[in-house]
Amino acid sequence: MNIFKQSDIQKVVKVNRETISGIEDAFTSLANGNAVMPPVMRIDIEEYNGEVDIKTAYLKGYDLFCIKISSGFFDNPKLGLPSGNGMMLLICAKTGVPAAILMDHGYLTDVRTAAAGAVSAKYLAPTDVHTVGIIGSGNQAGYQLYALQQVRDFKKVLVYGRTNERVEKWVRNMKKTVHADIDIAESPKDVVHRSQVVVTATPSKEPLLQQEWLHPGLHITAMGSDAEHKQELDPGILTHADVLVCDHKEQCFRLGELHHGLEAGVITQEDDMIELGDLTSGVRKGRTEDGQITVCDLTGTGAQDTAIANFAYHELRSRNMGMKLD
Repeated sequence: MNIFKQSDIQKVVKVNRETISGIEDAFTSLANGNAVMPPVMRIDIEEYNGEVDIKTAYLKGYDLFCIKISSGFFDNPKLGLPSGNGMMLLICAKTGVPAAILMDHGYLTDVRTAAAGAVSAKYLAPTDVHTVGIIGSGNQAGYQLYALQQVRDFKKVLVYGRTNERVEKWVRNMKKTVHADIDIAESPKDVVHRSQVVVTATPSKEPLLQQEWLHPGLHITAMGSDAEHKQELDPGILTHADVLVCDHKEQCFRLGELHHGLEAGVITQEDDMIELGDLTSGVRKGRTEDGQITVCDLTGTGAQDTAIANFAYHELRSRNMGMKLD
């Protein structure tokens, strides 16, 4: 059994083109039927505004598969703690023997989620992007921006968050590493109107973006709705999208923005929905015209977790990092 700590994991796994490519391959495996992925198990802890998700998947051809425990306790920033945490357990696919514990405290989840956002933008965002809009000011909002700059060049970033002090701190941190002008927007509407790409990264329980704000050429990646009670998009946005994409249909109809569209009666499960793996595998096309409105609903898949955990494990082992227990 190998045990790897967060500081070592952060040294070998970055938000870069290599990790984005690995997540892209994971979506292709899902689309090609080369993944075994059960539904997400979630434990809600309402009195502390928290939740714990358990995700897993076996990807054919991988020696190891991952079982991930991921928590989100959204009052933690008031305590000086990050809202996200967790760990990953890697198990031998041949014998079922546990091989490693990745004590990443949610870092690998942040990386693979950001990588999925980059994959979404790669196939759906306009080729020419001047302004990127970010809704949210947490860790994932930053990771999404890091990942996006791997697949699109942009000159300006607009960010909106509900807490001014937190948004201002986020902007100061981002200016150290992102080569673009970063401004604070007055409202989500302001962000949408002035951006070509908008990423929502919040635990919101009510819509933040409205359908009447949409404009030709806009791409939206919504990644905050990964539970039935979370929602970032007005369901009408789904009906106005020229291209509507999700990471996994069955999961998104249960947990994501598609779930709210289904409940509102504006979409059905028989409508033309594209899975991200259909794009990465070349089965379907994403954006084909500059003026199209594109939307991607991301809920986070166990396939991504197995892909990023395997990558981290092999990078760590190749450098003789970590601790081994007999």
